[in-house]
Amino acid sequence: MSLSDQDRVAIEKLKAAAREVSMDISGMRIRRTSSRFCFGVEHGDYNGTELFGIGTDRFIWMAYKPSGSAKSRLFSANFPDDAVVEFSADSVPEPRSAVIADTWGRYPLGVTHVLREEGLAVDKGIDAIVYGNIPGGGMSRSASLCINLILAMMDVNNVKLDNEFRIVELAQAVENVYIGSPCGLLDQIMIYFAKEGMGTHYNPTDGSIQYVPLGADAMDFRIVVMDTGTVRPGLEKSTYKVRRSECEEFAAMLGAAGYPVKCLADVRDGGMYEKILRQFGDDRPGLCGRFRYIYHAQERFYEMLDAWKRGDIETLGAIFRQDGIGLRDDYAISGPELETMCDIVRTVPGVLGERMLGGGDKGAAGAIVRADAVDAVRTAVDCGYPRSRPGFADRYALHVCRPVGGVTMIDWE
Repeated sequence: MSLSDQDRVAIEKLKAAAREVSMDISGMRIRRTSSRFCFGVEHGDYNGTELFGIGTDRFIWMAYKPSGSAKSRLFSANFPDDAVVEFSADSVPEPRSAVIADTWGRYPLGVTHVLREEGLAVDKGIDAIVYGNIPGGGMSRSASLCINLILAMMDVNNVKLDNEFRIVELAQAVENVYIGSPCGLLDQIMIYFAKEGMGTHYNPTDGSIQYVPLGADAMDFRIVVMDTGTVRPGLEKSTYKVRRSECEEFAAMLGAAGYPVKCLADVRDGGMYEKILRQFGDDRPGLCGRFRYIYHAQERFYEMLDAWKRGDIETLGAIFRQDGIGLRDDYAISGPELETMCDIVRTVPGVLGERMLGGGDKGAAGAIVRADAVDAVRTAVDCGYPRSRPGFADRYALHVCRPVGGVTMIDWE
């Protein structure tokens, strides 16, 4: 494949980082893993809903090769203060260890731990340099990194898997088991299985992945990601963990009350939905709010999918906006800076829909925008956001994205 401008910048970043730590980059392979954008259902993965999204062109690039020993050495150009992360497969700290809690190195350590726990032979180490331009919070930077690291370790150790869905499950396990982040599978699925110009539809009922082409009559549009400049410390320390616990608690309550429910997505019948709200609405208003969002997001799902297939971007945007209102009001997972971004861009003609992205609280919001309105969006944000949120005036950013493939090897030498 020909190198993009982003690839060229990233390769220079990787080379400079390698020189900084005296690591020989010659002969290294470079793998690029994408970010993701979810059209529906955000927070649906751990509630059992179907999912639909795309890979987007903000990436993690990793240059790597066998180290020639059991020792791995990795350096991140984004986190130079962490220095070179160096370890052997048999000397990885225990999961959620305090010694690695505040370093990016917990991800390569976690990958090695999970692969070994799965019985996969990863005794050969790697030398690697990592660089990424995925903003933190909302576009799945950690999932992209985990997938990249897993594929590199498998490559160097000649590990083959019969079922490629295990890749996303292993990436989830790194975050769930080793890091302590209670993420679902949405991010990993949308990145690993992403294809250029296609939407990815995942159905948890049968575990199927289907690729959905965008309708030929679609208007020229862009995905605009609005990084608020805020920093989310991790899902394990955020409202995400609380909401997941609430949803699991409510599903268990419904099961105990005699409803045929294992997860909130199991409720699709309108009569059952109304009955549950009547029974629990007064005593459990917060839990009913989470339930209400999931129920209506599922109702919108196939309308959204059909709009994508038709190329009806106006309807796609309207549903995206409805989803954002539900996430804000019923699921209560957004944050003030995220909503400021949404409020600003909602006033711009040509913005078809907007909402918070990812785990919530902080990070990034997203919008579906007519291509000819992108400059107006940028002007509105540059004018309004620093005035509304002066503490983040020098930290926010806009990313104008397009659908891309999720995993790509870069021919760079």
